[in-house]
Amino acid sequence: MRFLMTTKGGSRTPDAAMMAEMGAFIEEMTRAGVLLATGGLEPGGLRMVSSGGEITVTDGPFTEAKEAIVSFALIEARSREEAVELARRFWKIAGDGESAIQQVFGPEDGAGAGSR
Repeated sequence: MRFLMTTKGGSRTPDAAMMAEMGAFIEEMTRAGVLLATGGLEPGGLRMVSSGGEITVTDGPFTEAKEAIVSFALIEARSREEAVELARRFWKIAGDGESAIQQVFGPEDGAGAGSR
């Protein structure tokens, strides 16, 4: 099962110790084949809306900085509970913050986007 975890930042200011701890966690997850992709996101970005055949593109930012999604991780886990446990480990390193975890479905799951 694949899961996408998005985060809205953390309270802890990154220092050398935090970066080392997070680096070790990322390396462990990568070696285990759990972490498929991770990265930070640019503030703002673009918003696209499709309505009645017309597509509108608008430059961000769209939310207050504290509400903006700042990073993501795509993971492979055996269950939703395992995904939650990995997120708990992440927040123990990152400090206070907020995240969302969503299961990712693809063609191999027998259904397209929006079918769930």
